[in-house]
Order: sequence, then C-alpha cells, then structure tokens
Amino acid sequence: MTPEENDLLCRVEGDAPMGRLMRRHWIAACLSEEVVSDGAPVKARLLGEDLVVFRDSKGRVGVLGEFCAHRRASLLYGRNEECGLRCLYHGWKFDVDGNVLEMASEPADSSFPERVKQKAYPAREAGGFVWCYMGQLDEMTEFQAPAFAPTPQARVSATKVRVRCNWAQILEGQIDSAHSSSLHSSDMVPAQVDGAKATDVNWLRPSTDKAPRFQVERTSYGFRYAAIRRPIVNETTHDYIRTTVYIAPYTALIPPNNVHNVATLLTPEDDYTTMFYFIAWNGPDKPGIDADTWRKFNVLEWGKDVDRNFDNVRTAANLYGQDRAAMAAGNFTGIKGIPNQDIVMWESMGRIGDRSKERVGASDIAVSAFRRLMVEAAREVAEGKPALGTTEPRLPHASISSFEGVVPKSTDWRTLSGGGDQSRIRDRKPATV
Repeated sequence: MTPEENDLLCRVEGDAPMGRLMRRHWIAACLSEEVVSDGAPVKARLLGEDLVVFRDSKGRVGVLGEFCAHRRASLLYGRNEECGLRCLYHGWKFDVDGNVLEMASEPADSSFPERVKQKAYPAREAGGFVWCYMGQLDEMTEFQAPAFAPTPQARVSATKVRVRCNWAQILEGQIDSAHSSSLHSSDMVPAQVDGAKATDVNWLRPSTDKAPRFQVERTSYGFRYAAIRRPIVNETTHDYIRTTVYIAPYTALIPPNNVHNVATLLTPEDDYTTMFYFIAWNGPDKPGIDADTWRKFNVLEWGKDVDRNFDNVRTAANLYGQDRAAMAAGNFTGIKGIPNQDIVMWESMGRIGDRSKERVGASDIAVSAFRRLMVEAAREVAEGKPALGTTEPRLPHASISSFEGVVPKSTDWRTLSGGGDQSRIRDRKPATV
C-alpha cells in the first residue's frame, strides 16, 4: 500500500473520508450494562469526538457532546436527574435530545434556552449495546439489529478493551483465518472432532492444516470468504471450511463453535485508538455463554484484567505478562487469553503500521481484499458517492452468518452460510494478493 492509501484506510478523525463513511453507519457507543437509570454518565470517544452516554429517569438513552454548550465544562461529572443531565458549573440541564430543560443561571423569563442546544446524536439500543448515528440526519439509515443479535431474545456476551492502534489493524486480524493456526495454537487445538468445539479451557478444531486456501466474494455489505483446510479425518473426500464475514465498517462474524457464535465489533475512538468488543451469542442450536464466564475465558475480566476505563493491565511496559517459562513448557505465546494474544500483535505494529514495508503472501488474500474494498469505499465517499453498505437493496444483517464444518469437497461454500444473496453481489472479480 502507498502512504496515501494507508491514510485513507486508517484515519477517521475530522473530515477524513473513512470517518465520513463511518458516520453514515450506526456506531457502538458503549455496552448497555454500563448505563444505569439516573446513574453516572459514561464517557465515550468516537471518531475523534468526546461524548457522554446517560440513561434518564424514564430509561431513555442519550448520547451528548461531553462539553457543555455554556462554558465547555465536562458533563461527565453532571447530575443525572429528572429526565435530564445537569452541568455542575452553572446548572444548565439537557435532555437526551440535547434540548435545554433548565438554565439555572439565566433569568426565568429569558428566551436564551430556546436558542441553545447541546450536541446530541440519535441513539438506539440493541444486542446489549448503545448505538448512535453521527452523520447528517438527512443521510441517516434506518437502524437495524446487529448480526450478532438477530432477535430481541438473543443472549449476547461481550468483552470490552481499549487497543492502542488504528481500527484497520484490528479488523485485519479479525478476518485473518491463517494466523489462528499459529498465534492461537495453544488455545485452538487440533482434535479428531467433527467441527469446532468449545471446552472450558480451549477450542478444538478438526484440522492441523496451517496454510488454508482462500476464496473471497464481495457483497453489498462488505465481503465474505472461505478458508479451506485439510481435515484430520477423510481428507481425500472432504474439506474443513471456515467462512468469515465482514460487514462494513465495524463488524466481523467469526466461524462459530458448538456452544456459541462469535463476532467482533470495533469502535474507532480516533486515528490511533480503538475500543474492541469480542462477542459470543447463542442460537437455535447453541446454548451460548454468560458474560462473566466469557470474560474470564478470554482473560478480560472487568476490574481484574481491564480497569474501570477498559484499559488492559497487560501492556508493552510489562511485556503483556508474557510467561517465558510457560513457553518453554509448550505454550506457544506465553500470553493468556485469545484476544490478548491478538492485542500484542496489533499494538506491536505501531499505532498506524507502515503497510508499504510489508511482504504479503497467499495467506493474506482476505486482508488484501479488505484493504482494496475499504480504500475504494473511502475514495467513493470523498467523491460524493454513497457509503458502502447504505444503498438499497440492503441485506438485513440479522440474515447474515458465518460457518464452519467438515463437508464433502463437492460442496460450494457459498451455500453454507447466510449473506450470499446473489442479486446483491458487488464484485465477482477473483481475489489476488
């Protein structure tokens, strides 16, 4: 990639084309469980903007600019009372839509409140998240349930941790099936099973193949691809196929296991920092997993592995807690937790990695496809064209899914998961490195 392409892909602040693209999609502000009625506001930073999220006494959620419209004091310290958030400095009070309810410091008959509005973004709740729309209202797409919460009854469990690098570095890791056979090899263990299995301590998979073959297909919402491996059993007649889905710009659907489906969700805080959510949810054929157990399994427990601000206690300064004795005893990385292993790699590349110095190979086909797609999409937005994933007809995200399993070699992987409506394919050109 050229430096210009790298900037187009990574930068999201201000008037950056990628940030403008992202503002045309609903973005996750925080987890619903963080926001309590009449409780303390929650700080959120999205696309370079500082915001606060609060739930009023009627249970409504608001996403407001952090700094009061009056004298720019932070509303993070405000009083959450009687259907509004009150600034401590002079007592100005705002509702979830940014309207002024009271101006304690102004005369009672003043018309000033009618002429002031606090910055506010439309907010919705679904899948255990608070979402907001940060773009122009005349371009706002109708809110739809996320792919990881296809029904209101979906049981969603999520980790949350801040990663100190750009969003694209993280997304590339989520759509890179090849790395799991190395980086996560002590947690994703080959076994003679008929499909991916989750135990209390690791995930089992039916293949020892570390060099999968890739096939990529673009769609109206992003793209999906198949990583095709040799299975341990019946390798002459069958393939082990794992399909991964990218729903632009924030979501990746990872191949599931027998207990839960898996997804990742990103919130770019700015050019250099990203909030990362690792998600498990149930399905008609899967029991799912509770949030505390999920966070413990991933070594991202609140108050233990991440602090109150969702900063990881494992950092470059303490070598991410890497245990060299465990490595000598057979653990591949010496780092606890699948997401933590990824975070070490992402942050080690730098806040914005220099992609012009990479040497990509056959295992990077999906990553290369992502880069081409999103650079092209950012340029289209810069030219005034619609943002990727916002034009009709739009495939409902709840109908999109990933897949994993051992299947006969004659099987077309495109028929194995939702999200392949052929009338909606954007581009059928074969992927190349």
